[in-house]
Amino acid sequence: MKSFYRFEHLTKEQSLLHAISKKNSEEACSFSLALHTGEDSKKIVANRKKLAEQFIEGEIFVFVTANQTHSDHVKIIDTREMLGWESLEGAVEDCDALVTDQAGVMLTILTADCVPILLYDPVRRVVAAAHAGWKGTEAKIVMKTVEVMKKRFGSEPSDILAGIAPAIGRCCYEVGEDVALHFPDYSDVWDQKDTKYMLDLPLINKKQLIASGIVEKNIEMSDLCTACEVEQFFSYRKENGCSGRFMSMIGMKKE
Repeated sequence: MKSFYRFEHLTKEQSLLHAISKKNSEEACSFSLALHTGEDSKKIVANRKKLAEQFIEGEIFVFVTANQTHSDHVKIIDTREMLGWESLEGAVEDCDALVTDQAGVMLTILTADCVPILLYDPVRRVVAAAHAGWKGTEAKIVMKTVEVMKKRFGSEPSDILAGIAPAIGRCCYEVGEDVALHFPDYSDVWDQKDTKYMLDLPLINKKQLIASGIVEKNIEMSDLCTACEVEQFFSYRKENGCSGRFMSMIGMKKE
């Protein structure tokens, strides 16, 4: 398996495990990890098992997946049980952000251009994973995730570390005015090209994290565009509707 993508500041946290998977042409379905896109489910489950074996390095984790719907729904995971890992049944329904303070629980997000965001509060020991397409970004899913961390677990935004994983970049994300003008408060997040706009979803999510009180130096951007780096990451746009998805994961080790 090719190496994972990881954030430098999260890697320094000894009690934390996180990673973003990559494509691998030598594996089934190029190492897609999505059960909802019509691929052979047995092959995808086998990929997930291989991922777990190589990622968690002997630690004991349960994996939690969500039925992502481009919503602003945030779900708190307060029990330690597998959810949707070996079949679509049991996945957290209608949800695009997961939050937990449970050690041994690995939160996961599946994407192929949308913006995955990983969050960690090392003081209150809380992790979160959010999925932000343009609809979720418009609905401020990442701000609502931080708000849940504050209200439920007492997190101080200034303590939170954030990582914005590979996603389609401003260089490749062409949208119409109908999409671009959903973000009137952000004047510097698109470049206009005739009647089209090149929209910067990772930057908008960074701005939303800062607006939530997260310190800018605690936000690490991958600065990797999935469409430009299609050899490493699935890109729905670049691949004209691919069925593959890569996975962003975060969880705390048991002490």
